[in-house]
Amino acid sequence: MEEVISAADANRKFSLLLRGVREGRSYVVTSHGRPVARLIPAGKHQAMTTGARTALLSRLEKQPVIHIGRWTRDELYEDDR
Repeated sequence: MEEVISAADANRKFSLLLRGVREGRSYVVTSHGRPVARLIPAGKHQAMTTGARTALLSRLEKQPVIHIGRWTRDELYEDDR
């Protein structure tokens, strides 16, 4: 589970956060209560990206194909609102 830390605290404790990341911990940095950044071990990002891509492709393969016929570029950008 990721630990939440404010941007101000992250700034003051950056060396400690890096040590924690080296040990496998993850952090979410917030600014005014909103998440703005994530500190994760470098190898973990690649694993997360690969997992997300695999899940997306699997989901897309299961969706039915919808044949809507040909369309023009103007129709694609038509605003029906």
